[in-house]
Amino acid sequence: MNTKLTLTIEKEVIKIAKEYAKEKGQSLSEMVENYFKLVTVKRIKIKEEQLSPKVKKLRGIIKTNEKLDYKQILTEELSKKYGV
Repeated sequence: MNTKLTLTIEKEVIKIAKEYAKEKGQSLSEMVENYFKLVTVKRIKIKEEQLSPKVKKLRGIIKTNEKLDYKQILTEELSKKYGV
């Protein structure tokens, strides 16, 4: 379930963030949500019904014989992407 959140942010920061989100092919809301997920990944367990439709489609398509820590990989990749 999505809930509206009101933030107070400098106008110039919003302008740049919107441009960045557009370049990445996502909405500003998605970008903020992904950031919050990144910084709270160790505090919450994401249930399947909370995943976006895009993520649900991708889930399970990669098969490997190695034991991978996907949470660790996700955290690292989101850090690279968003510079956190």
